[in-house]
Amino acid sequence: MIKTKDYFNRQIQLWGEETQTSLEKKKIAIIGSGGLGCSLALALGTSGIGYIDIVDFDTVGLHNIHRQVAFGLKDENRLKAEVTREMIEAKNPFVTARAFNIDFETFKKLENSYDLILDATDNLQTRESIDKYAKSRDTPWIYGSVEAFHGQVCFFENASFQVFNISDHKPAGITAPIVMHIASLQANLALRYLAGLSVVKDKLYYLYFNSDGELITQKFAMPS
Repeated sequence: MIKTKDYFNRQIQLWGEETQTSLEKKKIAIIGSGGLGCSLALALGTSGIGYIDIVDFDTVGLHNIHRQVAFGLKDENRLKAEVTREMIEAKNPFVTARAFNIDFETFKKLENSYDLILDATDNLQTRESIDKYAKSRDTPWIYGSVEAFHGQVCFFENASFQVFNISDHKPAGITAPIVMHIASLQANLALRYLAGLSVVKDKLYYLYFNSDGELITQKFAMPS
């Protein structure tokens, strides 16, 4: 029989059994199960978050697989949320994961409650809806987006997402590593918050490579 203290040994060394046990009661929703979403599910599902809901109505396409860590060639045309749920449960025997094969507008009518919501979508309109939904429930959320070799992350609590130009922008292309990089930053913010550690809120982190190939990180305070 697998014991939690053995499975989470390295994290317990970091912050003790009490903090690790507290994560078992935390409930999160990941909106989107593409590149960011399945990477978030992998990182947080194996960190000990007890309840993870995954929301995505889409199916796996061949062009998804190179940058979306949950999926293999055998998963083409399967529902993304279902495959991601299976991955989490296969990695962590202590997690309760649920797949919601619906869009966010339908999902938010279910009146579920969460400790944290994570954005893993690919359009600004849905993120605006997530922001309104989260604020209506007094729940923080973490925004993430990627394009080419750069990305953005922000832990939203009081700031408004309205500062963004809500337009139908589609990225011209995306590298696989930047997806994992941004998801990792989102997951670290989430894990610190859920574990009761300090997190800087309402500040946008923008990461990009300049013309010399140097990784630059800029920070911007988000207005309320």
